[in-house]
Amino acid sequence: MKSRSDSLDGPGQARLVSPVLDPSKLSELSPREAVIARRSKPSGPRLGRLFLIVLILAAVAFAIGFIPRAKEKTAVQTETRELALPTIEVAAPAPGKVGPPLLFSGEVKPLSEAAIHARVSGYVRRWLVDIGAQVGQGQLLAELDTPELDRDLAHGRAELAQAEAARALAETTAKRWIGMRAAKTVSPQETDEKVADLALKKATVEAARAQVQRLEEMLRFNTITAPFAGTVTMRMLDVGQLVTGGAGRELFRIAQADRLRVFVRIPQNYARAVTVGQTAELVFTELPGRTFEAKVVRTAGTLDAASRTLLTELEVDNAKGELLAGSYVQVRFKEAKLDALLSIPASALLFRNEGTMVGIVGADGRVALRKIVIGRDFGPTLEIIEGLTVSDQVILNPPDSLVDGSAVRVAAKKAASP
Repeated sequence: MKSRSDSLDGPGQARLVSPVLDPSKLSELSPREAVIARRSKPSGPRLGRLFLIVLILAAVAFAIGFIPRAKEKTAVQTETRELALPTIEVAAPAPGKVGPPLLFSGEVKPLSEAAIHARVSGYVRRWLVDIGAQVGQGQLLAELDTPELDRDLAHGRAELAQAEAARALAETTAKRWIGMRAAKTVSPQETDEKVADLALKKATVEAARAQVQRLEEMLRFNTITAPFAGTVTMRMLDVGQLVTGGAGRELFRIAQADRLRVFVRIPQNYARAVTVGQTAELVFTELPGRTFEAKVVRTAGTLDAASRTLLTELEVDNAKGELLAGSYVQVRFKEAKLDALLSIPASALLFRNEGTMVGIVGADGRVALRKIVIGRDFGPTLEIIEGLTVSDQVILNPPDSLVDGSAVRVAAKKAASP
């Protein structure tokens, strides 16, 4: 009896290890050989499918496990970078508050005012008006006795008469000497001397006449008259009082009060808002509830170097005499047009050695420190005269460590509650 190994030797064994048999030839083999041939079929396609399945499963596992981890890592890195930057809040400058009309103090003065002094020295003979009197232009106010001036005038007139007599004699003498020179009885030299003496006497007469005219003009000043129509606001003389000519003691003061002038000093910040032609309201504390309209007629044109203010003059009608010159008044400029200013919260200020500054966040997220000029202080907010625009993003509550060019992160604005 042949063993199992022996049965596999020979031609049958060669068939079993030969390449894959054609299915049509399996019928030629014995049942045992056919079974062995079926079991000997290569398993390449099955292994390929298994490898593909394993590869797909590995890719799915990679996608499920690695990709979320990568996204999470990227998010953590982004959040870490954002948290490393300081978070700040910003706000845009808002239009400044519309303040009340400009209100400044002023002083009321007469349209014209003059202090009356004596032009000549003398004694008061009489005075005709007192304080509060309404006088017209050229009206007599007082008369003076001027004895010294009277004597000087008499002396001058006597000198004039003497000079005229000397001129008449010189004129007669000159005519005679001219006739004798024609007859050649006198020398030309002597004749010329007589003619020159006549010219000298004529000049003496003119000088004496001028002196008399001056004294006569001075004598007219012994009557004191009003230079313009107005009200007598001061009288400082009495009968028999000695007054001195020139810039001596003031005798009368006259003011024209039917129209009044109001002088106001406008601070430099508001000087350009007040222009000639604007109207204003005058408020007097002694006349509550009443206002009087005035008009800006002129300004000084330059600021006073000491106070940095612009002297402005207004005129107001006082035909009824309700207003008193010399009064203190409040002037309200309703038509003054102020430049539009911006305001920011007071918490945005930074105080540095360079001055008052604020932090501005640019489009690149970088900080730019900018110097500003502050106007009015309203407490929580401040007016900014210079240094900001409407489009700037101002940092609120900036830290002291904030420097120019540093990167920051702008916090999201909170939605307004309904």
